Amino acid sequence: MENKRGWIRIVEAVVALLLITGVLLTVIGGEYIRKDISEKVYDSELTVLREISRNQEMRGSIVEITLDNIPLAWENFGSNGLSDVETKIKERMPSYLECVARVCVLDRACEAEGLPDKSIYARSIAITATNNEYSPKQLKLFCWEKT
Repeated sequence: MENKRGWIRIVEAVVALLLITGVLLTVIGGEYIRKDISEKVYDSELTVLREISRNQEMRGSIVEITLDNIPLAWENFGSNGLSDVETKIKERMPSYLECVARVCVLDRACEAEGLPDKSIYARSIAITATNNEYSPKQLKLFCWEKT
C-alpha cells in the first residue's frame, strides 16, 4: 500500500509540472507571435511598394505629380490621378491592417498627420523617373492593426 501512494504523488508532481510548463509556454509563445507581426507587416508593405514601383503606369502617375501638390495626402490620391495606386494598396494589404500612403519629395521627411495612437509600421520607396521624365518622389506607406 505504501508503495502505491508514492507513485501517485510522483504522477501528481509530474502533472503539476507539465501544467505549469504549458502555461509558461503559452504566455511566452503569445508574446513571440505578437512581436512577429511587425515582420509580416513590413514584408507586405515592401511587396506592395515594389509592385507599384515596377508598374509603368503607376510610376508615371506618381512622377507626373506637380511639386505644387506635394506632399500629397492619402485623401487626395483619387483626385490627383493615383486611384490605381490607392486601389492596389487596398487590395494587396492584409485584411487585419489599415493603411494610408503619402507622396513626398524624395530628399525630405515624409510624415502623415492624423494617424491613430497605435504601433505604426512605415515603409517607403523611391519613385525617381520614367522614360520621359525625371522627377524623384517617394511613396511612403503607413500601416497599423485594425481594432
